[in-house]
Amino acid sequence: MLCPSASSYTRVLRSTLKTSLKSFSTSKPTPSTASSTNPNFVKIVEVGPRDGLQNEPRPIPPPIKAELINRLARAGLHNIEAGSFVSPKWVPQMAGTAEVLSLLDILPKTGYSVLVPNQKGLDDLLEILSPSTSPNSHAKPPPPVTEIAIFTSATDAFSLANTNIPISGSLERLQPVARRALDAGLRVRGYVSVVVTCPFSGRVDPRRVRDVSRELVQMGCYEVSLGDTTGAGTPASVRGMLEEVAKEVDVGILAGHFHDTNGTATANILTALDFGLRTFDASVGGLGGCPYSPGATGNVATEDVVYALTGNGEPAKTVQSRWDVGPVDLAQLAEIGEWISGVLGRETTSRAGKALLARRKREEERKRKEGAKL
Repeated sequence: MLCPSASSYTRVLRSTLKTSLKSFSTSKPTPSTASSTNPNFVKIVEVGPRDGLQNEPRPIPPPIKAELINRLARAGLHNIEAGSFVSPKWVPQMAGTAEVLSLLDILPKTGYSVLVPNQKGLDDLLEILSPSTSPNSHAKPPPPVTEIAIFTSATDAFSLANTNIPISGSLERLQPVARRALDAGLRVRGYVSVVVTCPFSGRVDPRRVRDVSRELVQMGCYEVSLGDTTGAGTPASVRGMLEEVAKEVDVGILAGHFHDTNGTATANILTALDFGLRTFDASVGGLGGCPYSPGATGNVATEDVVYALTGNGEPAKTVQSRWDVGPVDLAQLAEIGEWISGVLGRETTSRAGKALLARRKREEERKRKEGAKL
């Protein structure tokens, strides 16, 4: 039970956050539901700034992370995971998330989320979301964070490697975190890792994924993202897993999170779309990898998802796409992927991004040569 001062603090914070959320009512990420006015709208959750960068070995300054997020928002991505309040001891790259949030531009129709692993992480977030009570304060308004993400696993082996406790302990620890976040006016999104294979225990029983997903929904998660953490999933294994989960969880609140280790992420997304999912996590430039999943490569590239679903940027597009991803600018995404990959000292891994940039370079070279002839 909270002490009187903590209860008072929570009531004040809840009121403040609800007021802030009204101000950002158009910017809240929209849950994927069957009642959507456009059944072919696909929500993309950009996880590059958090999941994409967390495994990088060299520290990335908070201003660079904030610039990445701001560029992604200006490119039309309206749902961005901005960072994590996990202990720097375990994930050093996520140190400085509070500073990152303080540097974000407030853009219309854009919602930001952060990952919190426990009560301490939520406390840290609520502290920075609480406005100064000093009448002489000239502090910036709280950052536009409207939701948190909590995470657990579909196997005890991965849960122990990731959080040092089995699934049951993980769910028990997350329940009060979710409750307090909801009471404070924040929405809660859930992650389930290793939904197809586990790097420590092998093939995952889809019934475990079903049960864990159900628990997250029952504790208040408006959406549950199913993570193929190892990237070993295929269309057949993904469909089999979804069929089992859908027995107890509404497909409309499920999301897909696919790593591209074996080059099947886009195919898995198309399979999940056919099954009824309308929300997918992606990472610009294909950034990513999991520190607790040896051998797993990056998330599916946001550019590749946008291209596969819309055909935007196709050299000779002749067929109108069925899917709508909103006002996402693929050309800008390709540039952002190239930029952040360069900051990290490598090339973008997005196939669509590389192709688009190469076509642009060829066109610029052609125009340069034609101009030289005049």
